[in-house]
Amino acid sequence: MTLERRALWVRDSARAIMRSMGIQWRVEGHRPTRGLIVANHLSYLDIVILSAATPCFFVAKAEIDGWPFFGKAARSGGTIFLDRSSHLSATTVAREIARRLPLPVPVLFFPEGTTTDGSQLLRFRSRLFDPATTAGAPITAASIRYVLSDGTPEQELCWFGDATFLPHLWKVLGAAGFHAEVRFGEPRLYPDRRTAADATQAEVDAMRNGHAVAVT
Repeated sequence: MTLERRALWVRDSARAIMRSMGIQWRVEGHRPTRGLIVANHLSYLDIVILSAATPCFFVAKAEIDGWPFFGKAARSGGTIFLDRSSHLSATTVAREIARRLPLPVPVLFFPEGTTTDGSQLLRFRSRLFDPATTAGAPITAASIRYVLSDGTPEQELCWFGDATFLPHLWKVLGAAGFHAEVRFGEPRLYPDRRTAADATQAEVDAMRNGHAVAVT
């Protein structure tokens, strides 16, 4: 199976999972078809929702490769695994991103490097922007947020800190109705990785807070 077909398989599987969990989602903006996508990171749910929103290849932490079911699904979908403690792994992952950038499926990663409670963005790490800025490939900022129908704060669905997976999953499954909002910005070219990281962080922050996105 080609990498492109794997990405489509992941999209279709993610949509089936969303339907089975009763999670609704809404997408704003044009779905990018190539280059790099960078997004904020709130939960493992982000991966399912972003996969449902658009075919893509994820860059994920190496630990996921060993998770029951999820590791196998990620490998089958063409996920690129990153050992965040290894300089060699970062170099290998950057090389693999560069190899995939010409494909008609974007590569997506979370430049905060970890999940948060959604109250504020962590500074975007710039290392993995380098393949795109070097190749002159488009970079698209994306934001994801969760809205609970009863007004409960988004933080209740975020998976962060010392929260363990199964208890959190049960809490999510028992939560009142909620939906996810995914918003894509416009694909942009950047001269270097630090400029790209800072600009996309500002764009994601603006989209998360409902502000107009400034174009520079």
